[in-house]
Parts: sequence; C-alpha cells; structure tokens
Amino acid sequence: MLKTDLSKYNNTWYNPGASIIKRTIWLFMNAFIFKTSLIPISRIKVSLLKAFGATIGKGVEIKPCVNIKYPWYLTIGDFTWIGENVWIDNLTSTKIGANVCISQGAMLLTGNHNYKTTTFDLIVSGIVIEDGAWIGAQTVVCPGVTIGTHAVLSVGSIANKNLLPYTIYQGVPAIKIRNRE
Repeated sequence: MLKTDLSKYNNTWYNPGASIIKRTIWLFMNAFIFKTSLIPISRIKVSLLKAFGATIGKGVEIKPCVNIKYPWYLTIGDFTWIGENVWIDNLTSTKIGANVCISQGAMLLTGNHNYKTTTFDLIVSGIVIEDGAWIGAQTVVCPGVTIGTHAVLSVGSIANKNLLPYTIYQGVPAIKIRNRE
C-alpha cells in the first residue's frame, strides 16, 4: 500500500519562468488589482498583464476578482471575456483564443500532483482554449486539455479530456450531450 510522504516532496525541477523579484511584485499586483472588486477597469489589468509578459489581444475584458498565477505564461486572443472570480492557475502555457467567454468562477488548472508516487510529485501541462469556446460558470478545465473551437463546457462541468469543436459538453466528468449548431 502506497503511503504519501510530503516531507520528501521536491519540485526544484520546476521553473516558474521569472525571478523571485518579478514573482513577488506580481503577487502584490495580483492581490491588490486583479483579485479585488475595487478596480473594475479592464484596460488597467490588460496593461499590467502585458507589462508582466502576457500576450493579450484587443478588446479583452477582465472582470473583478480574477486570480492569475503567472502572466508570462498567458496568451489571450482578441475580444475575449474573463468573468468574475475566474482562477487561471497557469504554472505553464495557457492559451485562450479570440472571442472566448470564460464565465464566473471557472478554474483553469495547469498543475496537479502524481498520487502514484510517495513524494506526490508536481505535474504541469498546458491548456488551450480555441476561438469561440464558452467555458461555463463554476467549471474546471484540467491540465493538458484542449477545448476545441466553439465548444461549450456547461455550468458546473469538469473537462478532464479534450473537447471536440462545435460540441456541447456537460457533467462530471464532462461528456458530449449534443452538437453546437
């Protein structure tokens, strides 16, 4: 029987992609500008994300109380909406296409742990959300998943595998329920 021993956990192999100084400054920016409802102006947020290395298209809307782990791993296409309380936990590349809607409370997760090892090793794998997709409220997109163009992940669902283009998915785990006409 496998027993987890977190005293042996070691993720020194992981490269967060920025110096400790840059990560610390971002931590404060994220806390005081992104994760609050006091600064609702999307343009300020877009400018800060770009200053920290994100690639952001035109017309992007970022609502209040959004949590972004590492902007230097983030790409967002034109006219995409990021809703309230979205958590982009991007330990590695997260690519969000154009005209994507990520609804309130959605979680995009690029990291996980290997429960098959005693050391609970960190696993990272990027996410791709293609143009025109709709990620519903209170959903989860798991590491390594690609959401196909114009696919829909319905409210409260979990995408733990790739979603086909122009298809609507629902459930835990998400399964195809019909085509998007």
